[in-house]
Amino acid sequence: MNKKNHFNPSIHHRKSIRLKGYDYAQPGAYFITICTHQKECMFGNVVSGEMVLNEFGKIAMNHWRLLGDRFPNTFIDEYVIMPNHMHGIIIINEPEYSYPTVGAGFTPVQNGVGPNQQGQPQGLRPTDNDDRKFQIEQPRGLPLGDIVGAYKSLVFKECLALSKNQGKYLGKLWQRNYFEHIVRNETAYQKIIEYIQNNPAQWELDKYFAQTR
Repeated sequence: MNKKNHFNPSIHHRKSIRLKGYDYAQPGAYFITICTHQKECMFGNVVSGEMVLNEFGKIAMNHWRLLGDRFPNTFIDEYVIMPNHMHGIIIINEPEYSYPTVGAGFTPVQNGVGPNQQGQPQGLRPTDNDDRKFQIEQPRGLPLGDIVGAYKSLVFKECLALSKNQGKYLGKLWQRNYFEHIVRNETAYQKIIEYIQNNPAQWELDKYFAQTR
Protein backbone atom coordinates (compact mmCIF):
# COMPACT_ATOMS: atom_id res chain seq x y z
CA MET A 1 0.00 0.00 0.00
CA ASN A 2 1.24 3.49 -0.81
CA LYS A 3 1.90 5.15 2.55
CA LYS A 4 1.03 8.54 1.11
CA ASN A 5 -2.52 7.33 0.57
CA HIS A 6 -2.78 5.53 3.92
CA PHE A 7 -3.93 8.64 5.81
CA ASN A 8 -7.51 9.62 5.00
CA PRO A 9 -8.48 13.05 6.41
CA SER A 10 -12.19 12.23 6.17
CA ILE A 11 -11.61 9.30 8.54
CA HIS A 12 -8.84 10.48 10.83
CA HIS A 13 -10.06 14.05 11.28
CA ARG A 14 -13.63 13.30 12.25
CA LYS A 15 -15.05 16.07 14.41
CA SER A 16 -15.69 14.96 17.99
CA ILE A 17 -19.26 15.36 19.25
CA ARG A 18 -18.11 15.28 22.88
CA LEU A 19 -17.77 18.44 24.97
CA LYS A 20 -14.10 19.37 24.84
CA GLY A 21 -12.39 19.12 28.20
CA TYR A 22 -15.34 17.47 29.94
CA ASP A 23 -14.65 14.38 32.03
CA TYR A 24 -17.35 11.88 31.06
CA ALA A 25 -16.29 9.55 33.86
CA GLN A 26 -17.40 11.96 36.55
CA PRO A 27 -20.78 11.41 38.23
CA GLY A 28 -23.73 13.12 36.59
CA ALA A 29 -26.85 12.60 34.49
CA TYR A 30 -26.55 12.11 30.72
CA PHE A 31 -29.24 12.02 28.03
CA ILE A 32 -28.16 9.44 25.46
CA THR A 33 -29.30 8.86 21.87
CA ILE A 34 -28.05 5.88 19.87
CA CYS A 35 -29.10 5.39 16.24
CA THR A 36 -29.14 2.29 14.09
CA HIS A 37 -26.92 2.01 11.03
CA GLN A 38 -28.21 4.35 8.31
CA LYS A 39 -31.29 5.00 10.50
CA GLU A 40 -32.77 1.68 9.41
CA CYS A 41 -35.85 0.62 11.38
CA MET A 42 -34.53 -2.44 13.17
CA PHE A 43 -36.40 -2.47 16.47
CA GLY A 44 -40.08 -2.58 15.58
CA ASN A 45 -42.93 -0.26 14.62
CA VAL A 46 -44.96 2.55 16.10
CA VAL A 47 -48.64 1.57 16.04
CA SER A 48 -51.30 4.09 17.11
CA GLY A 49 -48.73 6.14 18.99
CA GLU A 50 -47.27 3.14 20.85
CA MET A 51 -43.95 1.43 20.21
CA VAL A 52 -44.29 -2.26 19.38
CA LEU A 53 -40.93 -3.97 19.77
CA ASN A 54 -39.78 -6.80 17.55
CA GLU A 55 -37.19 -9.39 18.67
CA PHE A 56 -34.29 -7.00 18.13
CA GLY A 57 -36.14 -4.25 19.96
CA LYS A 58 -36.71 -6.50 22.96
CA ILE A 59 -33.02 -7.35 23.01
CA ALA A 60 -32.14 -3.65 22.93
CA MET A 61 -34.59 -2.97 25.77
CA ASN A 62 -33.40 -5.85 27.95
CA HIS A 63 -29.73 -4.95 27.72
CA TRP A 64 -30.46 -1.30 28.48
CA ARG A 65 -32.38 -2.30 31.61
CA LEU A 66 -29.48 -4.51 32.74
CA LEU A 67 -26.82 -1.80 32.53
CA GLY A 68 -27.46 -0.83 36.14
CA ASP A 69 -26.63 -4.39 37.20
CA ARG A 70 -23.51 -4.56 35.06
CA PHE A 71 -22.22 -1.21 36.30
CA PRO A 72 -23.20 -0.87 40.00
CA ASN A 73 -22.64 2.90 40.20
CA THR A 74 -24.90 3.41 37.16
CA PHE A 75 -28.64 4.11 37.38
CA ILE A 76 -30.78 3.63 34.27
CA ASP A 77 -33.59 6.15 34.26
CA GLU A 78 -36.32 6.88 31.69
CA TYR A 79 -35.75 5.40 28.23
CA VAL A 80 -37.52 4.46 25.02
CA ILE A 81 -36.62 2.10 22.19
CA MET A 82 -37.79 3.53 18.86
CA PRO A 83 -37.79 1.88 15.41
CA ASN A 84 -34.35 3.20 14.44
CA HIS A 85 -32.90 4.74 17.60
CA MET A 86 -33.15 4.77 21.35
CA HIS A 87 -33.15 7.50 23.97
CA GLY A 88 -32.26 7.04 27.60
CA ILE A 89 -30.93 8.78 30.68
CA ILE A 90 -27.87 7.30 32.34
CA ILE A 91 -26.94 8.52 35.81
CA ILE A 92 -23.42 7.86 37.01
CA ASN A 93 -23.08 7.98 40.78
CA GLU A 94 -20.14 7.68 43.12
CA PRO A 95 -19.28 4.03 43.78
CA GLU A 96 -20.43 4.27 47.41
CA TYR A 97 -23.80 5.74 46.44
CA SER A 98 -26.92 3.68 45.85
CA TYR A 99 -29.52 4.47 43.19
CA PRO A 100 -30.82 8.06 43.27
CA THR A 101 -34.32 9.06 44.18
CA VAL A 102 -35.94 10.81 41.20
CA GLY A 103 -37.44 14.21 41.87
CA ALA A 104 -37.07 16.59 44.81
CA GLY A 105 -33.81 17.94 43.46
CA PHE A 106 -32.66 14.50 42.36
CA THR A 107 -31.01 13.64 45.68
CA PRO A 108 -29.12 10.35 45.60
CA VAL A 109 -29.97 7.68 48.15
CA GLN A 110 -27.01 7.55 50.52
CA ASN A 111 -25.51 4.52 52.20
CA GLY A 112 -25.10 5.77 55.73
CA VAL A 113 -23.75 9.16 54.64
CA GLY A 114 -25.46 11.98 56.49
CA PRO A 115 -25.97 15.61 55.44
CA ASN A 116 -23.16 18.09 55.68
CA GLN A 117 -23.11 21.03 58.05
CA GLN A 118 -25.27 23.09 55.69
CA GLY A 119 -27.97 20.43 55.80
CA GLN A 120 -27.44 19.34 52.20
CA PRO A 121 -26.60 15.78 51.08
CA GLN A 122 -22.87 15.37 50.73
CA GLY A 123 -21.48 15.49 47.23
CA LEU A 124 -24.30 17.58 45.71
CA ARG A 125 -23.78 21.16 44.64
CA PRO A 126 -26.74 23.60 44.23
CA THR A 127 -26.76 25.97 41.26
CA ASP A 128 -26.91 29.75 41.65
CA ASN A 129 -30.71 29.65 41.51
CA ASP A 130 -30.72 26.90 44.18
CA ASP A 131 -31.61 24.31 41.54
CA ARG A 132 -29.63 21.20 42.48
CA LYS A 133 -27.14 20.12 39.87
CA PHE A 134 -26.92 16.53 38.91
CA GLN A 135 -23.16 16.80 39.08
CA ILE A 136 -21.64 15.00 42.05
CA GLU A 137 -18.22 16.14 43.15
CA GLN A 138 -16.29 13.01 43.90
CA PRO A 139 -14.24 10.27 42.29
CA ARG A 140 -14.16 9.14 38.70
CA GLY A 141 -16.02 6.02 37.66
CA LEU A 142 -16.20 4.13 34.38
CA PRO A 143 -16.36 6.58 31.45
CA LEU A 144 -19.76 7.07 29.84
CA GLY A 145 -18.38 5.99 26.47
CA ASP A 146 -17.35 2.63 27.91
CA ILE A 147 -20.86 2.05 29.28
CA VAL A 148 -22.53 2.94 25.98
CA GLY A 149 -19.94 0.93 24.06
CA ALA A 150 -20.63 -2.13 26.20
CA TYR A 151 -24.36 -1.72 25.60
CA LYS A 152 -23.99 -1.48 21.84
CA SER A 153 -21.69 -4.49 21.76
CA LEU A 154 -23.98 -6.67 23.89
CA VAL A 155 -27.04 -5.82 21.79
CA PHE A 156 -25.19 -6.46 18.53
CA LYS A 157 -23.84 -9.83 19.68
CA GLU A 158 -27.26 -11.12 20.74
CA CYS A 159 -28.96 -9.79 17.59
CA LEU A 160 -26.22 -11.38 15.48
CA ALA A 161 -26.71 -14.74 17.20
CA LEU A 162 -30.46 -14.51 16.66
CA SER A 163 -29.97 -13.68 12.97
CA LYS A 164 -27.62 -16.63 12.49
CA ASN A 165 -30.08 -18.99 14.16
CA GLN A 166 -32.75 -17.76 11.74
CA GLY A 167 -30.43 -18.08 8.75
CA LYS A 168 -30.43 -14.32 8.14
CA TYR A 169 -27.69 -11.79 7.47
CA LEU A 170 -27.49 -8.93 9.96
CA GLY A 171 -24.68 -6.66 8.80
CA LYS A 172 -24.15 -3.50 10.81
CA LEU A 173 -26.65 -2.73 13.55
CA TRP A 174 -25.51 0.55 15.08
CA GLN A 175 -24.44 3.89 13.71
CA ARG A 176 -20.90 4.87 14.69
CA ASN A 177 -20.69 6.75 18.00
CA TYR A 178 -23.67 8.14 19.94
CA PHE A 179 -25.12 11.48 20.99
CA GLU A 180 -25.22 12.76 24.56
CA HIS A 181 -26.45 15.80 26.43
CA ILE A 182 -25.30 16.61 29.96
CA VAL A 183 -28.37 17.10 32.17
CA ARG A 184 -27.60 20.22 34.17
CA ASN A 185 -30.57 20.63 36.50
CA GLU A 186 -34.05 19.47 37.46
CA THR A 187 -35.81 21.64 34.86
CA ALA A 188 -33.79 20.16 32.01
CA TYR A 189 -34.30 16.69 33.45
CA GLN A 190 -38.10 17.04 33.47
CA LYS A 191 -38.15 18.30 29.88
CA ILE A 192 -36.07 15.34 28.72
CA ILE A 193 -38.32 12.91 30.58
CA GLU A 194 -41.35 14.40 28.82
CA TYR A 195 -39.63 14.19 25.45
CA ILE A 196 -38.74 10.53 25.94
CA GLN A 197 -42.24 9.60 27.11
CA ASN A 198 -43.88 11.39 24.17
CA ASN A 199 -41.46 10.13 21.52
CA PRO A 200 -43.66 7.28 20.16
CA ALA A 201 -46.74 9.52 19.95
CA GLN A 202 -44.69 12.14 18.06
CA TRP A 203 -42.93 9.62 15.82
CA GLU A 204 -44.01 11.08 12.49
CA LEU A 205 -42.70 14.50 13.58
CA ASP A 206 -39.41 13.08 14.84
CA LYS A 207 -36.20 14.04 13.01
CA TYR A 208 -35.31 10.35 12.92
CA PHE A 209 -38.64 9.36 11.37
CA ALA A 210 -38.47 6.70 8.68
CA GLN A 211 -41.02 4.36 7.20
CA THR A 212 -40.87 0.94 8.80
CA ARG A 213 -40.87 -2.25 6.77
